[in-house]
Amino acid sequence: MTPFVLITGASQGIGAAIAEAFAEAVPGVRLALVARNAANLNAVAVACRTRGAIAEAFACDVTDDAAVARMAEAATARFGVPDVLVVNAGAFRPGSVFEMTSADFRAQIDANLTSAFLTTHAFLGAMAKKGGGHVFYMASVASIRAYAGGAAYCAAKHGLLGLARVVREETKPLGIRVTTLLPGATRTPSWDGTDEPDDRFIPPEDLGRLVVDTWLLSKRTVVEELVVRPQQGDL
Repeated sequence: MTPFVLITGASQGIGAAIAEAFAEAVPGVRLALVARNAANLNAVAVACRTRGAIAEAFACDVTDDAAVARMAEAATARFGVPDVLVVNAGAFRPGSVFEMTSADFRAQIDANLTSAFLTTHAFLGAMAKKGGGHVFYMASVASIRAYAGGAAYCAAKHGLLGLARVVREETKPLGIRVTTLLPGATRTPSWDGTDEPDDRFIPPEDLGRLVVDTWLLSKRTVVEELVVRPQQGDL
């Protein structure tokens, strides 16, 4: 049976690029595409099907406990237990410690960190019982450095790296590989309106290929953490 890959935040940007990379590289791959925007998600599913994938859209707010539980039940009923779980959903809104409200802070923690925990918790037990799999976390260079104006985002992404490292330690004996990508500025809709030229950004397609190539390594090998930056460095 072809592998089953579930990707959150799959309606655009890096998540869509990862889905399309799997569709191109793995004939007949089964894709569960998860995000809030159903229209964009369905468009990505169509693009993946044209590449030979079996792709289904699962509209879901991954910050909502009950919604994640329903999504996990539906995806499992359709495809079984994931072979690859890509925890990619996230959001970025700038704001300094001085100006950010507690509500804005909590919203980014939920979008970038709580969502990752909920998604992991929904599938990891079944993957362990199955005896293997690969979990990818989409962290950021903001997980290992701080910058002014990124109070909530840096806090969330630092926390995501910590969560990923714990999952790695706890699943070593269970046959599950855990990889965390830490990309710098990537040309996604988050950067729409910027004056920076495209050559200052990582193409999302490069990250899609990295995920697929990392998964294709021998199961005896795991890339634990991978820092990826634009050639000219961070913005």
